[in-house]
Amino acid sequence: MIGYKIGIVNNILKKDKTTTWIEIDIEGDISKAINYNDMTGKIEIGDKVVLNTTAVSLSLGTGGYHFVIYNYSNTFQSIHGKGHIMKLRYTPLQLKCLAVEEEDSPYHDAFNKFTSLDGNIFIVGTLHSMLAPISSMLKWIDPSLKINYIMTDAGALPIQFSNTVKKLKEKGIINKTITIGNAFGGDIEAINIYSGIIASKEAIESDITIITMGPGIVGTGTKYGFSGIEQGYIVDAVNNLGGIPFIVPRISFKDKRDRHRGISHHTLTVLDEICNTGGKLVIPKLDEVKNNLINKQLSDNKILERYEINYENGEGIVEALNHFDLDIKTMGRGIEEDREFFMTLGAVGRAVYKYFLKKEET
Repeated sequence: MIGYKIGIVNNILKKDKTTTWIEIDIEGDISKAINYNDMTGKIEIGDKVVLNTTAVSLSLGTGGYHFVIYNYSNTFQSIHGKGHIMKLRYTPLQLKCLAVEEEDSPYHDAFNKFTSLDGNIFIVGTLHSMLAPISSMLKWIDPSLKINYIMTDAGALPIQFSNTVKKLKEKGIINKTITIGNAFGGDIEAINIYSGIIASKEAIESDITIITMGPGIVGTGTKYGFSGIEQGYIVDAVNNLGGIPFIVPRISFKDKRDRHRGISHHTLTVLDEICNTGGKLVIPKLDEVKNNLINKQLSDNKILERYEINYENGEGIVEALNHFDLDIKTMGRGIEEDREFFMTLGAVGRAVYKYFLKKEET
């Protein structure tokens, strides 16, 4: 079930082509809300709207925002443009899009002719907070790189919810975005992870593609009950199609939960039990005590036997983030509070670039 209330738009905080951030008066209480312009139309001060208040009522991590379901000032809105693939199917907010695979797409024939990814590089992460550090590290090392981003539907579904993606595109760090499954709003829409991966090579010709969910990983404190488990079958998809997967481990020594100390149990579970193929796993060069713990975790979970381990220095991540003026946080912690998490992402960027150069030379 959902919780919903009626409110009056009190103020427009910020807006762009796709999204309007507003203040709402709900029976005298002022709250924040988000209006997705393509779904619920334009919005103005004084408009009466119906709001989905569920996440805020449960104190979940949406940034304290309600979401506009309906605006009484917009009584009619017609659809336009090509495409007939539905996302959010069979819900009151189902929307249509032009999927990259369908017959009206200019890339339809490319899918029928596709045979292999031919060794294209795909970085497979979990947390949305991994996207900016990895991509900025790569772009800092080589500004000419063409980096695409595939957003899965394991977190936020509208890519417009991610201010990180907006910043990365504005700064020219990532080039194009693909939203797969029920995620929507990317430069290209794809039906599933396989077609999203193919599209990144065939439709928008990436040098390197980064794959993570949108904001808002789901976890339950159980072994398999977390949305980042998708990392395993995404790595398999890249391998099945002839690509090169670089696996991003979730590493932290500042998380208060023991199950996330060193290499997170999320990563260990994915690599030990979910992923059926292999890949290049990047481990940062930290101090001896921390690397010894990480190596023991890898050994105890039989990961050393199945994956190619790349030890790499991630120190340049500080300079990369500063160069692009990015203040990124993960679980509320910045680079000073969770240094090893960010060093891991810097190491991934550097290891991937070294492989990319070697690949280009051959």
